[in-house]
Amino acid sequence: MTDRKTPPRVLVIYFSLSGQSRGLINLLAHGMRSAGVTVSVERLLPLQKLTFPFNGITQTLWRMITTFFRQRVPISEPSPRCFDAYDLIVLAGPTWSYNPSGPVLYLIDRYGKQLFCGQAVLPLISCRGYYRRHNRILGRKLKRCGARLEQSLIFSHPVKEPWSTIGVFLKSAGYQPQHVILLKNHYPHYGHTTEQLRQIKKEGTKIGLRLQNPAASLVSCADKKQAAV
Repeated sequence: MTDRKTPPRVLVIYFSLSGQSRGLINLLAHGMRSAGVTVSVERLLPLQKLTFPFNGITQTLWRMITTFFRQRVPISEPSPRCFDAYDLIVLAGPTWSYNPSGPVLYLIDRYGKQLFCGQAVLPLISCRGYYRRHNRILGRKLKRCGARLEQSLIFSHPVKEPWSTIGVFLKSAGYQPQHVILLKNHYPHYGHTTEQLRQIKKEGTKIGLRLQNPAASLVSCADKKQAAV
């Protein structure tokens, strides 16, 4: 922990391909800053540029297969500030075929012990709904790195199955599922809702206020409900 005479310090490390995770962490950071917390944000940058959406159905299927088997995606070395001590590290990113994303897996494999050993780490997951395996794998890997794991924040796309899976697949392949006649009544929107974005900002403020009081637990019993709407 840092000296409480100074503002609490939080590092947010994230990867975002479609922009959903980026939107969440920007609002989370805004909420923490409003509570007087100093927040540094680090984006993971793949060495080979990844584009979204993918180029058609064939490439989307191939991505699903490789990500299901947890293919790592090499990234640039994190900036030196990432290896400082923080009151909290937020590790954020999307679910890829039930797993953490390739850049996040590479980060943990290559830099995990340097970054997370002895640090409080809060996973933030953006997903279409199938996050449990992702969360278990991420938690297990972080603990092996020596992290003090905090309760995950989960934000899932609020569209019921099977429409969510169909819609995300078509969106990833470059289509607009919300404009397809047979889907538009079941899949009106890709990604997170305005209410979820408001909620993540509030979560940031609550976390910031708790960090200002080192005697308080970062996550109280009342806050251990998942953040998915």
